[in-house]
Amino acid sequence: MSETNQEPIMIDPDDAWKKMQEDPAVLLVDVRSDMEFLMIGHPAGAVNAAWIDHPSWTVNPNFVSEVRKLMLGRVSGYAQNSVSLILICRSGNRSVAAAKALMAEGVQHIHVINGGFEGPLDDERHRNTVAGWRHAGLPWEQV
Repeated sequence: MSETNQEPIMIDPDDAWKKMQEDPAVLLVDVRSDMEFLMIGHPAGAVNAAWIDHPSWTVNPNFVSEVRKLMLGRVSGYAQNSVSLILICRSGNRSVAAAKALMAEGVQHIHVINGGFEGPLDDERHRNTVAGWRHAGLPWEQV
């Protein structure tokens, strides 16, 4: 993996949802653990590729290849890198790290959702009250 100082493009949840509605090739990848994705819920239309997952809670060594596989068939231009990729996690931290790993491997057009799915903790240490996908009232589902 090569180093990159490039930063992903931050996008607000409402703008991400709009982008998804306008272009079916846009891919929303939830990078949280599979249990977070299933039990806490996830944005409607999102797919899961865990950046960090159980049982070891270390970076998934197959993350980049898993995302590249998810991108197949969603090409809106001439090359796989033309797909707009949006990443989301709980509050945004894991998404930025995951985006940088993808960018270091040549994946382009990556956005990260500001506030993630649940947003940061508020003054009472609760989520979903300050920012994020759920706070914005966007469609989501839960198993």
